[in-house]
Amino acid sequence: MKKMINLKKISGLLLAAAMVFGLGSCNSQKGNDALKVTILYPNWSEGIAMSHLAKVALEADSFEVELINLEPGLIFGELSKENSKGDVFLDAWLPHTHAPYWEDYGDDLVMMGKIFEGGTTGLVVPSYVAINSIEELNAHKEQFDGEIIGIGSGAGIHAATLRAIDEYELDFEQITSSGPAMVASIQRAVRDESWIVATGWKPHYKWANFDLKYLEDPKGVYPTDYIGVVSRKGFEEDKPEAARFFKNFKLSEEQLYALMDAVDKNGEEAGAKAWYKANKALVDGWK
Repeated sequence: MKKMINLKKISGLLLAAAMVFGLGSCNSQKGNDALKVTILYPNWSEGIAMSHLAKVALEADSFEVELINLEPGLIFGELSKENSKGDVFLDAWLPHTHAPYWEDYGDDLVMMGKIFEGGTTGLVVPSYVAINSIEELNAHKEQFDGEIIGIGSGAGIHAATLRAIDEYELDFEQITSSGPAMVASIQRAVRDESWIVATGWKPHYKWANFDLKYLEDPKGVYPTDYIGVVSRKGFEEDKPEAARFFKNFKLSEEQLYALMDAVDKNGEEAGAKAWYKANKALVDGWK
């Protein structure tokens, strides 16, 4: 009888230990998931810079961060899914530029906060170009080769420029390229002092690198937006520490230009690390 009691005790202890161990493993797994963050980002200079800064800052706190590059429409669509592969997007231009995507997917997304106020878009020329308004473009079509140098067709500014061509009855074609290709085109034109008109936006490091100006937009085709942080539903509940960081993520125009410049000159990861190191108190204050 005594041996039987001891065996029962031992069996009970083993069962309790197994339950505790299993619970600990479960909690550990849950904790690990809470430290995994997937950021979706577009191939735009500010989105690249901000997303890599977030990666560097969170990884300094033992987070595991994955970056996935997608077109903006795909980003909004992916984050709206119930089992989204992404968690957050730091480069939503609202309420205007990305309005069509918000109309389609906004009910299934969460606006976490605003990183930057006063984001602007429009048609940009070097300051030496002797016109000041979109209305003057047709009169100088030959000097511009009848082309507006644009970026990806999924960008809100691409759709806005199609509206501008229609509204102003421009005899111009929008050339689809990419953000880096657009900057390279401006660089070549400035070097040769030739005329070029391109789609542009602020914040963007090209304003720091070149002497540019917006063409006046009397019809108001190009609006003013804020840059917002959008997440999938349930992100804040699943990963509260990461969510707090993104809700507090805010940059001034000067800070954002400096960050983009560091990334442009040093590469994405190295530039973000250098800027984080120089601005650690600011960024860690978001955590």
